[in-house]
Amino acid sequence: MTVDDLPPTTLKPGAIGFFDALVIGLAATSPAYSLAAVIGPIVLLVGVSAPGVLIASFVPMLLIASAFYHLNAVDTDCGTTFSWVTRAMGPWFGWFGGWAIAMTGVLVIGSLAETGVRFSLLTVGADSAADNTWLVRGLSVLLIVAMTAICVFGTEASARLQNALIVAQVLALLAFAVVALVRVANDTSTLESVSPSFSWLNPFSEGGAALTGGLLLGVFAYWGWESSVNLAEETTDPESAPGRAAVVSTLVLLVTYVAVAYAVVAYAGASFLADNSDEEEAIFALLATEVMGRWDWVVLLAVATSAIASTQTTIIPASRTGFSMARRHALPPGLARIHPRYRTPDVSTWWVAGIASGWYLLVSVISENALFDSITALSLLIAFYYGLTGIACAIYFRHRLTESVRSLFLVGIGPVLGSLMLFWLLVQSVIDMSDPENSYSGQSWFGLGPPLVIGIGIVLVGVVVVFGWRTQDTRYWNETRSTVEEDAAVEVER
Repeated sequence: MTVDDLPPTTLKPGAIGFFDALVIGLAATSPAYSLAAVIGPIVLLVGVSAPGVLIASFVPMLLIASAFYHLNAVDTDCGTTFSWVTRAMGPWFGWFGGWAIAMTGVLVIGSLAETGVRFSLLTVGADSAADNTWLVRGLSVLLIVAMTAICVFGTEASARLQNALIVAQVLALLAFAVVALVRVANDTSTLESVSPSFSWLNPFSEGGAALTGGLLLGVFAYWGWESSVNLAEETTDPESAPGRAAVVSTLVLLVTYVAVAYAVVAYAGASFLADNSDEEEAIFALLATEVMGRWDWVVLLAVATSAIASTQTTIIPASRTGFSMARRHALPPGLARIHPRYRTPDVSTWWVAGIASGWYLLVSVISENALFDSITALSLLIAFYYGLTGIACAIYFRHRLTESVRSLFLVGIGPVLGSLMLFWLLVQSVIDMSDPENSYSGQSWFGLGPPLVIGIGIVLVGVVVVFGWRTQDTRYWNETRSTVEEDAAVEVER
């Protein structure tokens, strides 16, 4: 056997650049889909203060993005949170941080695919096909397979697809926002329009559970920007470009979300959005014709491309994390296989797609509301692993925090504050989700709300997996906590 016949040991370096990483980070958040999914429920909770809540939700995201930037600069591992938390806080915290990332993909990929299929059919006028439940489910699974194949074929192919989809999506959103605001200014809105006000930027007009719920929805809307960092090993300038892409993507999302939120609230009014809050992403379908007339397909296309793009990019962090965990002996070694031609983690990628497809079909058969409850459970996992990352950043760099004011705030205080905000939201969410009445289905599972039961179930499955695998291979659990100085010293010795 020659050297060329040996299996590759690393992912393909330099496959994409900064702009590609930025686009993938933006696409992973699925801006049109995410905003459409949360704007109605947020308005129901806080009224016209929805833009303010989206700004408030952005604060912990930016602080955690700072943690991702600095941690990636010293450890360009595609497992991101898994690798960093393992180094800073030990293998147990690291393992469950990685498990949370992997499971977020499982929970949401099916819903994204279904939205992409349904809105694609609506865009071309195939409304009857969009209402055919089993046709949509079948096409959704096929879409997951297609997006997974693109992920396996190479990061370059993924980036090229995302570049095209993000342009179409952003242009469509901006067109929608501009037309809506112009019609409000000209008093030609077909609904009960409201004049925009700077007071809408105040997120505290409604306190208590309403604000907490709104903030949690906002966190979900921003989730996904770190996908660019999961591609660090495959990006040019891996120590800097992925982290910068993550930070810039959060800023772009802030501007996009606040602008579109202003346009939607101003055009439709708080009452319309609150009354239709249970429509989820369909709210843009309801508003498309109202705002754009015969050009309503532009908005439908935005949501379709958003969901399709995110179907693919959401596979990336889950699969890369599984690959990284297997590479460190925290999961079965088969998941660490790299495709000999495309230099991508093909086995872990197909596993994520397979489990996500199975979960989607199982939950959607139970009920459509159960699928929404599954997505709601996602917020618990997001808050958990983002929060862990912020704490890990301060611990890992603890000996450098007093080197400068910049280090103290950007590496220590900032990420910790972001983590505390997210953990507070996590606790409040658990309390709220314990009441079945706060779920989409309104059903009681074991006396609790379905989203909380799903979250607990994911944790329990993780416990079974982690203890089961630990009996087979203990190498990962022999890793010890470290600091950036200690790891740098080890690298020098090598």
